[in-house]
Amino acid sequence: MPAQQKKVIFCIAGVLSFACALGTAAAIGTQLWVKGTILCKTGALLVNATGQELEKFIGKIQYGLFYGERVRQCGLGGRPFQFSFFPDLLKIIPASIHVSVILFCTVLIVFALVGAGFFMFNAFGSPYETLHGPVGLYLWSFIACSCGCLIMILFSSEVKIHHLSEKIANFKEGSFTFKTHSEQFANSFWIILVCSLVHFLNTLLIRLAGFEFPFSKSKDSGTITGAVDLMY
Repeated sequence: MPAQQKKVIFCIAGVLSFACALGTAAAIGTQLWVKGTILCKTGALLVNATGQELEKFIGKIQYGLFYGERVRQCGLGGRPFQFSFFPDLLKIIPASIHVSVILFCTVLIVFALVGAGFFMFNAFGSPYETLHGPVGLYLWSFIACSCGCLIMILFSSEVKIHHLSEKIANFKEGSFTFKTHSEQFANSFWIILVCSLVHFLNTLLIRLAGFEFPFSKSKDSGTITGAVDLMY
């Protein structure tokens, strides 16, 4: 492939990596990871609410990695309550999983920026044969893509398996019991998915530029090298 086309491909990959770093950083700071509704089970059972009457007992909840907000409805109107994971909810959530999600988000940002820098270096500089060259480009993209996948897996398990929304909804609730009525992942979660796909796309762009995968070596080149060595 001509050098000019390689520069264009590396520039595109670098811009995509940098955009992913910015998107992940923005996603971490929002509370748009999960949106849902919560049912005041105790209040609904007390009045035997059915049909449209249940709407008076259905509140809202949304949260991110650091803070969120819930609106409890128990037949007397909505009452908003803001909370933060650190230190308010630290005792009721799976703290190890939650901290791991934040850690992998940080690693994703770092390696997305590193990948963007090396893509631009390969586009406008003289790449080395090791970590600055194709091996490094594959490495940074693979690490960033893996971190994105781990973030989604860990956060999904925290929400679905550990019932994070119900734990938050029942935080500091003595006599009332809340149950998750509906739950869905919001924009910030899907940003991580898009970033993972982008980093996977970057590996395809590297291959499109003419770089072989680091672990694929031609057998013929090894044979020719051995023959040359015998000559000397």
